[in-house]
Amino acid sequence: MISDIRVGQGFDIHRFADRTEHPLILGGVEFPGERSLVGHSDADVPAHAITDALLSALQLGDLGERFPDTDPQWAGANSIEMLRAVASEVVSLGWTIRNASAVVVCERPKIAPVREEMQRNLGAACAAPVTVTGRRAEGLGAIGRSEGIACWASVVVSR
Repeated sequence: MISDIRVGQGFDIHRFADRTEHPLILGGVEFPGERSLVGHSDADVPAHAITDALLSALQLGDLGERFPDTDPQWAGANSIEMLRAVASEVVSLGWTIRNASAVVVCERPKIAPVREEMQRNLGAACAAPVTVTGRRAEGLGAIGRSEGIACWASVVVSR
């Protein structure tokens, strides 16, 4: 039955901080020496986008509703753990996460050297295969000017 398969889309974007206040983390991987992103949690853009896609697939709201930046309990939160919590909820509702795909758009850092580690971290958090790809904005717009990092994600879940 077609209603037994759902697709969710997610998006996240964070701007770079003027100064490094904490490590840059993407897909659970630290990037030493890179500028940090501004965010209430650890600002892990791919983890946020996949979490948002899972919430979208099952009409469970969005990342901002679930983990509001006005709530002190999420200050500095580990986004991989946020993803793990939402993935666990998805499974507890009788769904299986079939796969996730995240496209990280940034001029730097380079994603390719740590892609497999990011995929392992994100995949372990949602107990499903995760594909991560890195793309550049080729100098266009805020992302192309290295003002931040964005990520688009899709997930497929089934009953």
